[in-house]
Amino acid sequence: MTSFTPSELRFTRTERVIMGNPAAEVLVEQADAMGASRVFLLASKTLRQETDEIAKIENALGDRHAATFSGIASHAPRTDVLAATNAARDARADLIVSIGGGSVTDAAKIVALLLKHDVRSIEDFEPLRTYVTEEGAVVNPITAGPDVPVICVPTTLSGGEFNALSGATDEATQHKQGYEHRDMAPVMVVLDPRITVHTPEWLWLSTGVRSVDHAVETLSSDKSNDFANGLAESALGLLVEGLPRVKADPADMEGRLKCQIGAWQSMISIIGGVPMGASHAIGHILGGTCDVPHGYCSCVMSPYVLQWNAEHDDSRQARTLAVLGHTHDTAAEALDAFIRGLGMPRTLAEVGVDESRFQQISEYTLLDIWGRTNPRPIRTADDVMQILRLAA
Repeated sequence: MTSFTPSELRFTRTERVIMGNPAAEVLVEQADAMGASRVFLLASKTLRQETDEIAKIENALGDRHAATFSGIASHAPRTDVLAATNAARDARADLIVSIGGGSVTDAAKIVALLLKHDVRSIEDFEPLRTYVTEEGAVVNPITAGPDVPVICVPTTLSGGEFNALSGATDEATQHKQGYEHRDMAPVMVVLDPRITVHTPEWLWLSTGVRSVDHAVETLSSDKSNDFANGLAESALGLLVEGLPRVKADPADMEGRLKCQIGAWQSMISIIGGVPMGASHAIGHILGGTCDVPHGYCSCVMSPYVLQWNAEHDDSRQARTLAVLGHTHDTAAEALDAFIRGLGMPRTLAEVGVDESRFQQISEYTLLDIWGRTNPRPIRTADDVMQILRLAA
């Protein structure tokens, strides 16, 4: 008799995903359906100042539009998130809509949480953040989730819009920290490829590799399952097709939507409870502590983590190699070639991180929620250091 490992899949608050419809049209329809009369927009500064996309949404909402806030810096610093929270409180928001990339998305979900807990100072963030004990246990202190619903209109491919987990950076320690509750997930996600044409190519492609990393770490995980692996394999296939298509033709809307759906699929397993590994854990620290753009973290780390894991056990890397087309002998080499083909950076030096930061990165990685869930066990800072030296 063969054996199997029992597993489960958890779900969040998200009820609808709209694929391909214009964002302004969808938001008006949803605000009507929800009876929302005080819609607060949390928008990308670039989209607001350099395009008419935010103005179109404001005009479509009409009297329902309560206020717009922009100015969330990369990795969602606490100061910016608090400023957005105060603006939403002043606007008496009954619906929060994010329009932008990963940091804007993360901020919107945390704003809803901070409103629920009446957070009015930086110090008030502390009791809400997820933390890791010295023994490696992850502790989430949040028992009451947000009341004000959130809708996300993503313009990048990092996939955080589907997650009940968000990150904000404590500027005092330069440590990006997590906040999680199932009700932090948006009630709806709008995948409008048209609004993404304003996203710079480097940002679109690098965050696409972030979602590739979600899929690869799912397929590599010793804590995954057949359902999750099937979704990850499909996600990887869509992204491997879609990203080069959009690089070749930025006006390829079908290619853009394939990327967006691939990013969504790559997140379902994470949302359901499959933990990520060292690429994500290290990436959180590279972002929050070293200010490396979110997508670049995966561009640099994902192939090196595959390489390091393969030294221990490469049995779960065959599906990744197959989707990448068996272009090379190993999954790490094939992924490296794919990322280089998109013109993305592949070393820590290329993203401005030198060996003087390695000890801090290694120690912080052990405090990350996924610092201890890599398929090749990470027990000490020296284990992380080995990966960083590969990536130097």
